Amino acid sequence: MRLSDLQNKDVVNVIDGKRVGNIIDVNIDFEGKLDSLIVEKTKFFISMFSTSNEVEIRWAQIEKIGEDVILVKLVL
Repeated sequence: MRLSDLQNKDVVNVIDGKRVGNIIDVNIDFEGKLDSLIVEKTKFFISMFSTSNEVEIRWAQIEKIGEDVILVKLVL
């Protein structure tokens, strides 16, 4: 799977069912493995207490990658 394939998928939090945003970048560890996804938050997901409009989702937080959506488990 290519990064461009992942960027076309919506990222949804399974805890509350809300759309988190879209993937804009990835972090790769020193062994060349995908470590985390960088997601640009949607306007709905941005908190007034947060100064960043990005969220990092660790690989362990990804529940399922489907055809159109990536399900993640985020406790915010």
